Amino acid sequence: MDSLSLNDKPKGYQEYALGDFTLQSGGTIPNASIAYKTFGSSSNPAIIYPTWYSGTIATNEWLIGKDKTLNPDKYYIVIVALFGNGESSSPSNRPDIPKPFPNVTVYDNVKAQYQLVTKELGIKHAKAVLGWSMGAGQTFQWATQYPDFMDYIAPFCGAAKTSLHNQVFLEGVKSALLGPKSAASGGICKGETSSGDKYREWSDEEKTVGLKALGRVYAGWGFSQAFYREKVYETVLGFKGLEDFMVGWWEGWALSKDPENMLVMLHTWQAGDCSAQEPYNGDFKAAMQGIKAKALVLPAKTDLYFPPEDSEIEVENMRPGIGKLAVFPSIWGHWAGGPGDSKDDVKWLDDQLREFFES
Repeated sequence: MDSLSLNDKPKGYQEYALGDFTLQSGGTIPNASIAYKTFGSSSNPAIIYPTWYSGTIATNEWLIGKDKTLNPDKYYIVIVALFGNGESSSPSNRPDIPKPFPNVTVYDNVKAQYQLVTKELGIKHAKAVLGWSMGAGQTFQWATQYPDFMDYIAPFCGAAKTSLHNQVFLEGVKSALLGPKSAASGGICKGETSSGDKYREWSDEEKTVGLKALGRVYAGWGFSQAFYREKVYETVLGFKGLEDFMVGWWEGWALSKDPENMLVMLHTWQAGDCSAQEPYNGDFKAAMQGIKAKALVLPAKTDLYFPPEDSEIEVENMRPGIGKLAVFPSIWGHWAGGPGDSKDDVKWLDDQLREFFES
C-alpha cells in the first residue's frame, strides 16, 4: 500500500496533536491539532505545501500528480492546513474554545508545521517549501524561521509581509462580513467591536448575509480588470453573465465557509510579516537576507493585492544569488496562481517549478 491509501481516513486527512499550543501573542490554543495529508513515500525528498485563505487540504491537491512536477512517485509531499481553515484547530471544530478565537500568526502556523514534520513525520530536511497566496506567506515564513531546513522555496502570488494596501483591502472584507451582525472592525489586525459588552454569536441570517457580502467584496479583487473585460467568467468558466458569476461563484464560495474561521485566517493574513520574529525584530531587509534557500518568487502580472512590484522588493533585498523573479503572464489576477481553474497558468507554473527544482 502507498501513503495515499494509508493516510486517507474517511475525512481525507490526518491530525497531529500539538497539546496546549502557546501562540506568539502569549495566548494558547488548548489541545490544539494540525491537519495534514501526505503523498508518496517518506523515503523521497520532502516538499511542504501549506494551504491558503479559506482553502482546505483537498483544494491544494490540484498541483499534485504523476504528470506534474509535484509527483508523488518522486517526492514526499506534505500538505499542511492553516489554523482556522476548519481542519486544523478552528472555531468551527472547537466550539469549546471561547470566542473570539485566539489570534494566530503565520509564525504560529509554521511553528506548528515544524513540530508536525520533524516530530511526527521524521523529516530532518526538506527539498522545498511552496504555496499559493497565504501559502506563499507561510513559505517565506519557513525560509526565515527555519532557514537551514529546506533547499528551495517557491512562493507564488503571495508576500513575505502583508502590504499596507493589502491590509486595507482586508478591512473591506472584514467589515462586509461583520456588518450584518451589527459589529465593526476594531482596526487593522484587530477583531470586532460592537455595542454590547460581551461577544455575541451569529444568527443563521447574519451568517448568510455576511458571507454573501464577503464574497461580493472579494469579487472585485480576486480577478483582474482584464479578466472581467474579456468575460472570461463566461468563455472559460461557463457562467451565463456577471450576476450568475457573482452568485454561482463568489457567493457560492463564501457560503461554504464559516464566518469565524474566515476571521481567524483574515487576522493571520493581515498581520503577516516574516520579519516580526527574532532575530530580525521588524527589519524586513534583515529577514530577506536571512533566507538561505534558493528562492523562485512568482507573482502574477495582474494580481491586484500581491502585485509584482512587491515581489521585486523581496528579491532585491535577498542576498546575491538567492532570489529569482518570474511573473505569471496572465489576466487571471490572483487566481493565476491557483487553485487550478486556469489551465494555461497551471502549465506555466508547473513548468517553472520543474525547471527550478532540476536546476
